[in-house]
Amino acid sequence: QVQLAESGGGLVQAGGSLRLSCAASGRTFSSYNMGWFRQAPGKEREFVAAITWSGGSTYYADSVKGRFTISRDNAKNTVYLQMNSLKPEDTAVYYCAAQPKYGRVRPSTNQEQYNYWGQGTQVTVSS
Repeated sequence: QVQLAESGGGLVQAGGSLRLSCAASGRTFSSYNMGWFRQAPGKEREFVAAITWSGGSTYYADSVKGRFTISRDNAKNTVYLQMNSLKPEDTAVYYCAAQPKYGRVRPSTNQEQYNYWGQGTQVTVSS
């Protein structure tokens, strides 16, 4: 069992930055690939970014590539999402999720393949 708790959301103007954190507790954090997903009002939850258990590889949705950076600190059991050049269309509830690393070459972009989820943190970008 892994418990995840996101923080760092808030209200920011377009062009601004935020850094989200996701603290994990429970079983060994480094056994999990980690992902960030988001859900805007009236829309389905979508993939944003993912990182392998070691932090060696990262993956991004086209909509955030070049603006967002995912990273992790296994010593602190924390994964981060640095969001720069924010746009109003980035407004959503952001969730972190954990996926066991075993048997996987890379993290999935499919939310169905993540076992554990945080409660979400709201990000609002004003124009």
